[in-house]
Amino acid sequence: MGLLVERPLLTRLPLLLLAAACLVSGLWAGLARAGIPTSPPALMTALHGALMVPGFFAALISLERAVAVGLRWAYLAPLLAAVGCLSAALGAPATVALFLVGGASAVLTAASTVALRRMPELFTGVMLAGASALVGGNLVWLLTGAPTPATLLWMAFLVLTIAAERLELSRLQPRTRGAERLFLVAVALVFTGAVMHVVAADAGARLVGVGLLATSWWLVRHDLARRTVRLSGLPRYTAVCLLSGYAWLFLGGVMLLATGLPPAGLLRDATLHAVFLGFVMPMVFGHAPIILPAILQVAVPFHRALHLPLVVLHLSVAARVGADLAGHPGARTVASVANVAALGLFVVTVLVSRRVQAARPVNPVDAWRPGAGAARG
Repeated sequence: MGLLVERPLLTRLPLLLLAAACLVSGLWAGLARAGIPTSPPALMTALHGALMVPGFFAALISLERAVAVGLRWAYLAPLLAAVGCLSAALGAPATVALFLVGGASAVLTAASTVALRRMPELFTGVMLAGASALVGGNLVWLLTGAPTPATLLWMAFLVLTIAAERLELSRLQPRTRGAERLFLVAVALVFTGAVMHVVAADAGARLVGVGLLATSWWLVRHDLARRTVRLSGLPRYTAVCLLSGYAWLFLGGVMLLATGLPPAGLLRDATLHAVFLGFVMPMVFGHAPIILPAILQVAVPFHRALHLPLVVLHLSVAARVGADLAGHPGARTVASVANVAALGLFVVTVLVSRRVQAARPVNPVDAWRPGAGAARG
């Protein structure tokens, strides 16, 4: 199957748009679940979490992994993930939709195996473990016919993937062998607890909580963001996104350890959104100006205005978690709208900053400087 030679805007952009369709559908369903009369299809409302994790996030991560390994067949993963989840939400036969979603996670696992063989490092091994957690979650969804039992396996997929990427980027820092062992123990607790949750829900959830606490502590202690937060521009912005997200990961671990994961209710909502919104979304915000150019080969210029959607996101997540813990569904509804507004504001800010950059006159000195054109675009 060879290395893929392509025009990214023609071949990768449609996959990115399919992932975006999962995101929009998931947000639409989420607003309905929070009490906003948005009237999505009934199945879409029930599959809010599936549209977000094995749909949007899995498609996005699979696309990034496919670009990294450079193999044609790896691009099946984002396609199958997005099409499978969207078709499930729109009423396609469950077996067909789940077969597509399961195929997506299998292809991602195969691509992750290729990455591990090419570079047998701890971070590639943890990425493979994360992909395996996605396979497990999708299998549970297939066997049970409901996404709820798969939630912590899907959480493990995202936590392990993000932790592995941060380990990769921080690997040039001096680090002891003991620190790597602690990292391995932390992610192993998350993975083991997520698997255990399928058969022993309370014990598994609490073990995941311990793993999240250990992982967040390790990331705060060893992540390169501790240094880059002292810089300016994009490095500082990315570091702020990361470090603030780790605080939510820690809080999610505290709640899982203290109460487990209830099958329904406001406490479940608070715990899941502390991790999926408070932790994962800042990772997307912080890495988008880096990942999108790598995927589409289109520059995404940094602008200080990107801090605004990040602030709105954190305030809205704090309001949502606080409303859940205080037992105020009305306040949770308002906070849910603010969650969606933060994501929309981020997209608008990225698009506007790119347009402003494109319209800015080119300084003749910069135009002459060797490599300036490549750096701009």
